[in-house]
Amino acid sequence: MVDLARHDWTKEAAAIRFRDKAFIGGKPVEALSGETFDCINPATGGLLAKVAACGEADVDRAVKSARAAFEDGRWSGKSPADRKAVLLKLADLIRANMIELALLDSLDMGKLVMDAATVDVPGSAAIFQWYAEAIDKVYDEVAPTGPGNLAIVRREPLGVVGAVVPWNFPLDMATWKCAPALAMGNSVVLKPAEQSPLSALRLAELAVEAGLPDGVLNVVPGLGEVTGRALGLHPDVDCITFTGSTQVGKYFLGYSAQSNMKQVWLECGGKSPNLIFADCEDLDAAADMAAFGIFFNQGEICSANSRLLVERSIADAFLEKMAERARRYTPGNPLDPKSSMGAIVDEGQTARIMSFIEHGRKTSRLVSGGEQVRVDGKGCFVQPTIFADVDADDRLSREEIFGPVLAVSTFDSEGEAIARANDTIYGLAASVWTSNLSRAHRVSEKLRAGTVSVNTVDALSPMTPFGGFKQSGIGRDLSLHAFDKFSGLKTTWIKY
Repeated sequence: MVDLARHDWTKEAAAIRFRDKAFIGGKPVEALSGETFDCINPATGGLLAKVAACGEADVDRAVKSARAAFEDGRWSGKSPADRKAVLLKLADLIRANMIELALLDSLDMGKLVMDAATVDVPGSAAIFQWYAEAIDKVYDEVAPTGPGNLAIVRREPLGVVGAVVPWNFPLDMATWKCAPALAMGNSVVLKPAEQSPLSALRLAELAVEAGLPDGVLNVVPGLGEVTGRALGLHPDVDCITFTGSTQVGKYFLGYSAQSNMKQVWLECGGKSPNLIFADCEDLDAAADMAAFGIFFNQGEICSANSRLLVERSIADAFLEKMAERARRYTPGNPLDPKSSMGAIVDEGQTARIMSFIEHGRKTSRLVSGGEQVRVDGKGCFVQPTIFADVDADDRLSREEIFGPVLAVSTFDSEGEAIARANDTIYGLAASVWTSNLSRAHRVSEKLRAGTVSVNTVDALSPMTPFGGFKQSGIGRDLSLHAFDKFSGLKTTWIKY
């Protein structure tokens, strides 16, 4: 058993081998153009690898590989028990390669290696295991009909699934898409974010090692506006599943309309509210989780609790607790187990976060943080930042920052809190802190969010659906409901 807190992550990182080619048809391949893009470590600015930049032709050969694998039944035709065995083996291989996978995500996008090792990688293994074990427990149906008629309703795989995932949880998000899609018998073309392609390429290798047939899982790294667009427009892709920004999600809806009307399932942005009522009996726990809800993973979480709404009578005291907790999240070397916050994914995202902070200095009250910092003179790091007295119409309240920036406001009544929480184009997540059971049910019922966490933040598991309302997306990840995205219902009516 590895002692993660004492592990020499820096030494291990120096010896790691990066996969820098696309993965098509069961093997690594160069982009047909020979073009590459730089994969940069945001904590140091150093070059990790020059990764194959897939173009339209590469996407086309990946889709053809996936289609051939689907049509000949090498995976889609396997029994549920056979698919289950392969995905269980993949879950075991993810666990066995935990150190490597955690390092890949940490080096690639700046997250704390300890978070990757204790949350991301084990979580990915657990999700593959969960869907593997669910495969032979999803039953078909017999519809009620009159005498002499038998209507069988079967759930069939769609075919070729295009999965486009973000950079904030590279391995996790690839798993959220691939596990249920593969479990259902589909072939997948996975497009990782250009900022974080490394763990997806390693995942594809591990899948083949687990027994997944060649061509069933293909990985096409590249730029979103090239590779992602080509996948969205491809006429032989049956479904796109996407996690990322709301604007890019809208692009994929357009790509579907311009091509073959492929299904598009979107998990997009959020501006999730966290409501703290004065009747909450444990304000210290509420403050701990409120800080975690915005500063974990550098705030680069679509469901981050980035709006804190506090009942006025406790606002000053609660804000003091938040400022004290913000000081505990100090940016540091992501490979140091003692660090409490990692690096922002790249210079562009860092500049975007700082532009919001500069705006907030002019419109709101800066409580803590607010500075871009360096670690050992390098890297993209931003202090955990809290603004108070933020107006409902301010950018800090309206726009997804995707960084460690918290906007705090007050309310005087339950109705005002609900109205303020729902006053957003998003509807991904929300949190409520109260010791009143009736209020917990009453407020949760009225919040327009895909997940409402009561006396905690951002609660999720493989057993519960994750997704949102309004411009936070369409469809749900996780749970058995994810199978709905990657399957179609076929009725066979027999008159006898």
